[in-house]
Amino acid sequence: MENKLYVGNLPYAAKEDDIKAYFSKAGTVTSVALIIDRATGRAKGFGFVEMSTAEEAQKAISMFNGQDFMGRAITVNVAKPREDKPRGNFGDRNRGGGGRKSF
Repeated sequence: MENKLYVGNLPYAAKEDDIKAYFSKAGTVTSVALIIDRATGRAKGFGFVEMSTAEEAQKAISMFNGQDFMGRAITVNVAKPREDKPRGNFGDRNRGGGGRKSF
């Protein structure tokens, strides 16, 4: 997991190929994932880059964190695993209908 990088503050105009070309200066890029807003279809301004080794990932962090990429200073660090968050379950509440129970 140490070879997967979080890249923040990306310009909205950046494409996966632009990011791959930039990060390839630090080594072999195995994948690039730009995060897209489902509602608008636009990039959210961050993504993930996977390098072939942890050493190349560390090199990319040293080379690119805080550096200019297409006019913006990007943030580059090791991606942290996503924390599992409960989705749509609001505990053990009684979710019954609110109608009359007796007539």
